[in-house]
Amino acid sequence: MTTTLKYDVQKKLEAELERLKRILQVGYELKVRWIPNGSKKLSGEVKGDFIYIYDENEEMTINTLKHEFLDYTISQVIEPYKQVTNSLISLMNGNAYKKKEKLVEKLCLML
Repeated sequence: MTTTLKYDVQKKLEAELERLKRILQVGYELKVRWIPNGSKKLSGEVKGDFIYIYDENEEMTINTLKHEFLDYTISQVIEPYKQVTNSLISLMNGNAYKKKEKLVEKLCLML
């Protein structure tokens, strides 16, 4: 792959990311990096403030960018709900454990 082609694809990805940011008015902190064949298992991923695109096929890179951008922005929206849910689950588990221990103690005394 030529350096010129890699530069052109990188610039297309950057322009597309800026377009997505403008349309949805979110994700302003994100940047994109094209690393062809950077992963055998993934087409792309978000790490920190970077969207990494691993597709070698130039035509697939834009679709992967859109997918990763949307996945990131949706995840940001649901994150507070996930945190609250996890906190409630943790609280419920703690309460259930205490109740179970009290019951076990009472049963031991009965036996």
